[in-house]
Amino acid sequence: MSKADKADKAHRPRFGKKPAQALPDLPPPPANAPTPAAPTAATAQALAGRPRGPRRARLRLTRIDPWSVMKTAFLLSIAFAVVTVVSVAMVWQVLGAAGVWESINSTIQEGIGGEDVSTFQIEDYVGTSRVLGFTMLVAAIDVILMTASATLTAFLYNMAAALLGGVEVTLAEDA
Repeated sequence: MSKADKADKAHRPRFGKKPAQALPDLPPPPANAPTPAAPTAATAQALAGRPRGPRRARLRLTRIDPWSVMKTAFLLSIAFAVVTVVSVAMVWQVLGAAGVWESINSTIQEGIGGEDVSTFQIEDYVGTSRVLGFTMLVAAIDVILMTASATLTAFLYNMAAALLGGVEVTLAEDA
């Protein structure tokens, strides 16, 4: 294609539109019409000294990417699981250091009495290893459920936003 063909193609109308035509001459304004005045120094100073409000932008959230929601929910639920396991371990260590388990053992031995309860130890039933194992199992199930529910929520939001138009958000600068 030569340069002349390219130049001709650039000036041709696209999609069946006619080429732009010159605007007709407008009639002169009436004699009594106000003319726009240039701002005076006093007007410019008044506008410059007046505090302006913060800028605002109205946006509409119409789609949330489910893949990014899934990744973010997975990372946050892993962090929640770690916090849960560590907090349960700390609480169990504090209870052991405070003598709660010995107190429970002595209370049960005194209350029930007899030879059968003399060897009773509450740690055999709710020991640290059992409780932490159960906590890890619950934390792993929570990771799966929270990730799945957040991803499902993103899909449901996208379907609702397609029908209703999404959520309108107004953003503003700090003053």
